[in-house]
Amino acid sequence: MTETSTAAATGSSLSLQRPLKAVANVLLTLVLTFIGLTAITFTIGRVMPTDPVLAIIGDRAPQEAYDRVYLEMGLDRPIYEQYGRYLNELAHGDLGTSIMTSQPVLEDIKRFFPATLELATIATLMGVLIGVPMGVWAAVNQGKFIDHAVRVLGLIGYSVPVFWLGMVALLIFYGNLGWVAGPGRLDVYLDGIVETQTGFILIDAALAGEWDIFRNAISHLILPASILGAFALAYIARMTRSFMLDQLNQEYILTARVKGVSEPAVIWRHAFRNVLVQLITIIGLTYASLLEGSVLTETVFSWPGIGQYITTSLFNADMNAVLGGTVVVGTCFVGINMLSDLLYKLVDPRARS
Repeated sequence: MTETSTAAATGSSLSLQRPLKAVANVLLTLVLTFIGLTAITFTIGRVMPTDPVLAIIGDRAPQEAYDRVYLEMGLDRPIYEQYGRYLNELAHGDLGTSIMTSQPVLEDIKRFFPATLELATIATLMGVLIGVPMGVWAAVNQGKFIDHAVRVLGLIGYSVPVFWLGMVALLIFYGNLGWVAGPGRLDVYLDGIVETQTGFILIDAALAGEWDIFRNAISHLILPASILGAFALAYIARMTRSFMLDQLNQEYILTARVKGVSEPAVIWRHAFRNVLVQLITIIGLTYASLLEGSVLTETVFSWPGIGQYITTSLFNADMNAVLGGTVVVGTCFVGINMLSDLLYKLVDPRARS
């Protein structure tokens, strides 16, 4: 009885150690990634050929003012001390103050990041809802016209420069046809009417019952979301096609067909179920890349998102804003990848071990 109890206790201890070890590994990965991200960004910011002091006081300030601000910013200290000071402030939720806006960087990010999140989320949904069926359809009809058409469309969507495609779309659908609204998130006369609750203009307008503003926001969102969605669609469709072709050539698919399983069941219940595991990672990477890579789209469409905020800050040598925006985007990237890994394990029981 004692041996049985000891064995049970040992088994229970081992089963408890596994999840604790997994959590510890995840936390260690997060910490190391965060330190690496901030260290690289901070170092680049310090070695850039721009003077953050001049960005604050201007190039006509007296030398005494320059020296005073130089010391206040701690630029006289070794770079590792500057980085340690920055990490300490970061641990207390202080990202510094933006030179451009004279506001805390954290407040600026709260204002700009929801716009990027809204744009990237809708673009990713478009890519998934259209790209996945296109990829499956192309794989099922391998070598036929539809397969070649999907591959050509995917190649075009993945290779055409986003700034050119955005300007052409604005010229045609906004300038000539007038089907959609132009740059920005809202028309100027509607800006500021809806109280900001979530930062997502569609949700805030719906909560306030301002359906005219809701429709205007959708009209502004269509073009930039479609441009980003085209790139997401092309990548997701291409990867879905590749994954499906690999599964459709497996022996279990041939066995299912020999047993008389219907073709839709073979495609969606058998082949696509195994593809779904790989697609989760692809969709997660696509979403994360849209969050960090929408700079050109936001610039072309004057979309007030985090990409445009970081770019403008970089041109103005506002390194606190650049560092803060980079840290937030990098953290989201890591978080989305971790969420993808979690969903991967939920979908595929084999990965849980």
